[in-house]
Amino acid sequence: MVIQLLSNIFAKTYKVNVSFILTIENKRVLKDIFIDFKQLTKVGLSVSVVFTSITGYLLATDVVNYTTILLLAIGGYLMVGASNAFNQVIEKDIDALMQRTKDRPLPSGRMKSSTALIIATLFTISGIAILYAINPKCALFGAISIFLYTSAYTPLKAITPLAVFVGAIPGAIPFMLGWVAASGEFGIEAGFLFMIQFFWQFPHFWAIGWLQFEEYNKAGLHMLPMDKKDKGAIVQMIFYTCVMILVSVAPVLKISNKLYIYPITALIIGALGGLMLFFAIKLYKTHQNTDARKLMLASVFYITIVPIIYVIDKFLH
Repeated sequence: MVIQLLSNIFAKTYKVNVSFILTIENKRVLKDIFIDFKQLTKVGLSVSVVFTSITGYLLATDVVNYTTILLLAIGGYLMVGASNAFNQVIEKDIDALMQRTKDRPLPSGRMKSSTALIIATLFTISGIAILYAINPKCALFGAISIFLYTSAYTPLKAITPLAVFVGAIPGAIPFMLGWVAASGEFGIEAGFLFMIQFFWQFPHFWAIGWLQFEEYNKAGLHMLPMDKKDKGAIVQMIFYTCVMILVSVAPVLKISNKLYIYPITALIIGALGGLMLFFAIKLYKTHQNTDARKLMLASVFYITIVPIIYVIDKFLH
């Protein structure tokens, strides 16, 4: 039923009827629709968010419930997909100004804004309902994430650099969401997972802001501290990288009996954070885009591998 509904929506956008879409002869049309759908919902980002949420779940549970994991994966994907779709509807004209985004489905004219809005709405309703099936707190955090991303972060990007701080809140929910899905609680453990991903976002997105500064500036987006590509921005990248490292290794202190890591694990995580810090300091010295790119890639590696290390450490206890 959902597939049929989406087929009808896309049929109106691409001016073809449903039976025509579903024929073998129109594989190219289906492929184009699928590519646009992937771009609208940012499938790669959505999958990475789902992965992080699942690691958070595994950290909190003693008995794995695969139904809950499935619901978390689907609900998390729909939540992120909805946020991205709403974002692209709001920023359609801005995306048209930037080389990196001008070929997205909306600014390129391949998809109508009304179609994207319908998809975003369906994803929002379905995602929150699925997360609610896990527990009400999951649904609440999912709704908060979508609201803040679309109604606060997205419009604020065109107003103030503080948008990055606002956007870091919904961006930090996935890791913590997995814990809440397993425990039904938001305590100090979920708070630690939230803070790791919260502080991680500043060096990550500011590195991207450094690389895309001219593009963002042309589009009127404020993605660097104080709107300047200078040492002051890099100092803040270094500072928040240090805070991220400290928060990431803090569970070694056994503040909570439910979330703690071995000293060797803390050293490994600290070394991974040190890699990010190395590239941030190097960027401070060189101001070169190549070093900003290395910092960005190191941050992606960090947020991918650290949750896995946490899970491995847990099952070694």
